[in-house]
Amino acid sequence: MIEFESVSKEYPGGAAAVSGFSCTVPSHRTVVLLGSSGCGKTTLLRMVNRMVEPSAGRVLIDGEDVRGRDPVELRRSIGYVMQHGGLLPHRTIADNVATVPVLTGTPRREARRAAAALLERVGLDPALGGRYPAQLSGGQQQRVGVARALAADPNILLMDEPFGAVDPIVRRDLQRELLQLQAELGKTIVFVTHDVDEAFLLGDEVVLLEAGGRIAQRGAPAELIARPASDFVRDFIGADRAERRLRAVEVSGRRVAVDGEGRPVGVLEP
Repeated sequence: MIEFESVSKEYPGGAAAVSGFSCTVPSHRTVVLLGSSGCGKTTLLRMVNRMVEPSAGRVLIDGEDVRGRDPVELRRSIGYVMQHGGLLPHRTIADNVATVPVLTGTPRREARRAAAALLERVGLDPALGGRYPAQLSGGQQQRVGVARALAADPNILLMDEPFGAVDPIVRRDLQRELLQLQAELGKTIVFVTHDVDEAFLLGDEVVLLEAGGRIAQRGAPAELIARPASDFVRDFIGADRAERRLRAVEVSGRRVAVDGEGRPVGVLEP
């Protein structure tokens, strides 16, 4: 479990990125921090692994203040996936995935064997382990980033817009693969995105942020759609958009869901 207790972050000059943010991320669940650029979501994410230190308040993991942990040891115990993969260009894919296990004492040969299995788990051919990042597509690099984050079998995954730099088709594939991995592994995930549909697809809970890290609304995706807490929430999630307003019609003896403009979006099961 991750707890943010009234955390704030001010940068030199008095600019406040986050002010008084409190939130709990339950174990084995995916919580999505959703909001526009500059609302503080990445700042909050990086407080968990001490890449950013709060100016006030505390971040706790399983009741322990992260400020009591050695930053290097803490970061090695937490999986971290960023938008552009962050792979080391001069190392092979296998060595990229094996980075943290090797640093924590796993023999290199054993770590590379485990890396091959992880590549397969994220949908890649283990034979790609001998290539370098520049020889892979953007989608493949992101899968390697996920594999690397899982290599030390961390309880926590931090994911900072990890699928934002790939095309929509690859992005959808990566999202579904993450859902499958989470169903199998049950990690505690903090996921940052500005994409509403991605947040609603991946999040057990969505925390919608306004400027300064203020919580506009939090809850299950269905709760935000059903009862937006403010005009800001309604506008941000597009609650009044035609594609959010669904109704059922009869077509050839079957019930079909159509949106507010009559476009079919799916078939309703009996």
